[in-house]
Amino acid sequence: MSRRTVLRGVGGAAFLAGSAAVLPLFGTPDRRQDPADCRAPDRSSDRRLIVSNWPEYIDQPDDGYVTTLDQFQKETGIQVSYTADVNDNNEFFAKIVNQLGACESVNRDMFMLTDWAAARTIEMGWIQPLDAAKVPNLHNNLISSLQGLGWDPDRTYSAPWQAGLTGIAYNKTKVAEVGSFTDLLTRPDLKGRVTLLTEMRDTMGFLLLKNGADPADFSDDEWGVAMEDLRRASDGGQIRAFTGNDYVQDLAAGNIVACEAWSGDVLAAGDPNIEFVVPEEGLMIWADNMLVPNQAEHQANAEKWIDYYYRPDVAAKLAAWVNYICPVEGAQAEMEKIDPELAADPLIFPDDETLAMTHSFMALDEFTMREYEGDFADVTGG
Repeated sequence: MSRRTVLRGVGGAAFLAGSAAVLPLFGTPDRRQDPADCRAPDRSSDRRLIVSNWPEYIDQPDDGYVTTLDQFQKETGIQVSYTADVNDNNEFFAKIVNQLGACESVNRDMFMLTDWAAARTIEMGWIQPLDAAKVPNLHNNLISSLQGLGWDPDRTYSAPWQAGLTGIAYNKTKVAEVGSFTDLLTRPDLKGRVTLLTEMRDTMGFLLLKNGADPADFSDDEWGVAMEDLRRASDGGQIRAFTGNDYVQDLAAGNIVACEAWSGDVLAAGDPNIEFVVPEEGLMIWADNMLVPNQAEHQANAEKWIDYYYRPDVAAKLAAWVNYICPVEGAQAEMEKIDPELAADPLIFPDDETLAMTHSFMALDEFTMREYEGDFADVTGG
């Protein structure tokens, strides 16, 4: 089970419904906090750490194998209460929004959220800044493609856990190579045999790129052009469906021949007939981020955790198990010692040329996000 399988397993309609349920609460002005005024006394001396993460997103014990988590506990003496209870960004928000909005404890020292969700919590003042002196490995070893994002340019509040690419996948036994998003939306031989993702930021990122706009910095007019392009492809029958991870099964079975796809899904599928392609327009890149919420009682221990996982040897060990993009510079050399085949896999360690083609989606204010998600839902049926 991939992390994105869990994320998308509820389906696009449930995702949007969850978003609608959370947004009115989330956007209430009096829920904003000043992190400096919403700190708990640090009790890291009691050697504890409470972490919430996505399922199947950390290495597991097996026949004497020492996990990265066990190794951390042994090296630091910190006992970690680790729970895989982040099944969906909006679902998780629903668990914690009232406490964070009231400057109350969420009974966690760290949780992991995807870029756009991380940006929202940071913008609301719900996340504590990290002490840069205590996480030197983060600032020294973070890969360049995950630096300088608009919503946290200096990684003051966030540290990527793992990352992934969004591109194109096609079944090479059914159709000739699909090399661009323009092909995906216009080639006659693909008509009715294409799926796009229900994840608005991934899909619309490509529509913006296709029309020459920058997903990280675009205007309402550029958004409107991209939406009209998507509507035309959908109404014209080019797109079979907007889906979550079920595209993998449909692609293997030949029900579809090409689709928008996440890199981790294609790698996990292990099907030699399914090829992942870097579209001519570029790639969308995303990350799930470690965040320390307001009122966390063990921030110093959380910072030790972050610094530990940004050691190249630890990062390589984790990446060998989860198979998503490793965000740590130097981990590829360490992976050579673990599994040379994985070290050469471009879906775990993209080369500089590939990373130079990646794009992130800009952070949206609450009003704009609601408007854009509504536009997207009108076309996708969400």
